[in-house]
Amino acid sequence: MKSVAVMGSTGSIGCQTLDLVRQDPGTLKVTVLAAHSNIERLLKQVQEFHPLVVGVYDEVAAKELRSHVDASVAVVTGEELVDAVTAAEIVINGVMGFAGIRITERALRAGLRLGLANKESLIAAGDLVLALLSMGGELIPVDSEHSAIFQAMGLSRQVPAGFARLVITASGGPFRQLSAQALRTVTIEDALAHPTWSMGPKISVDSSTLFNKGLEVIEAHYLFGVEYDAISVVVHPESLVHSMVEFTDGSTLAQLSMPDMRLPISLALYSPLRSDLAHGALDWSRPMTLSFEEVDRTRFPGLGLAYAAGKLGGGAPCWMNAANEVAVAAFLNSRIGWLQIYEVVARTMESYEVGSPMSIDEVVELDRQARVVATEVVQVLASA
Repeated sequence: MKSVAVMGSTGSIGCQTLDLVRQDPGTLKVTVLAAHSNIERLLKQVQEFHPLVVGVYDEVAAKELRSHVDASVAVVTGEELVDAVTAAEIVINGVMGFAGIRITERALRAGLRLGLANKESLIAAGDLVLALLSMGGELIPVDSEHSAIFQAMGLSRQVPAGFARLVITASGGPFRQLSAQALRTVTIEDALAHPTWSMGPKISVDSSTLFNKGLEVIEAHYLFGVEYDAISVVVHPESLVHSMVEFTDGSTLAQLSMPDMRLPISLALYSPLRSDLAHGALDWSRPMTLSFEEVDRTRFPGLGLAYAAGKLGGGAPCWMNAANEVAVAAFLNSRIGWLQIYEVVARTMESYEVGSPMSIDEVVELDRQARVVATEVVQVLASA
């Protein structure tokens, strides 16, 4: 039996991880649950899965939680929450945004298997995260696109012989067919209405701007050691092909399935084996259409901004990611318009000073500085 820490247990990735545990209780055992502040959902999870440790990021929520759980369950917060991952063999990092970086660091320092759905860890600190793998830990991507590449490479992050390039697919988001003029008036509700996936607000907005694909390009660069010129992005509205690996002889290997995050999560739990339970299996007896088109970088400039930050390297991806998180939060709070998300990121990048953080602490400080700059940019745009 494998013990599992589910970090971000009340979010989409966390809940789907627990569904997999629920279906295979003889193989998987939850020992750690951690959430931000959704006490009601977390308590239900504690009652069902009986973990040894429960973590809550919010101090007030932690006090409330202690009054509801059995004394045999340790309730932790702060640094203790990060250290809680060591009570498991497999860590699923489904924490949203930059906050997940400490979970990634602690899991790899402890030599654990890390199922990484928190792409910001690699984007903000890619070189540092990869260096931590020397401590004996294992990193398995959980994002559907990177899991697809991982599978096409034979459940490996090592580039195979004859490799030519990676092709990352994008659904195109809810605004794929909107004109530049129409994009000027899109609303928060419009941005959250993703045509394929059911995701949280931040990720849904990233999908609408295509910043998510830019972040995934940077993540793929670090995960598979591939240069940016060998990573392409294409729009695939059906979201059945989750990404591809192209070879020098013209062959292309693709991973196909229905949109179901339980499939990539299961690989993080079972690899190098596969689950006996199918998730996302296609019905090949029914007609289906697979279409592909080029990304319009004029209407969706986030992809270009991400490529530029990735190629600049050092702390640039961290700076860009922080700016995007601030911009998306401002949009969701109705302080700026949708198109101004790009403007916040572009203006914030103008203030970036080239350098390479040498520790996770330095990455955290760089992130803080970028947020200060981005917040100032938001204030200027909001008051205009």
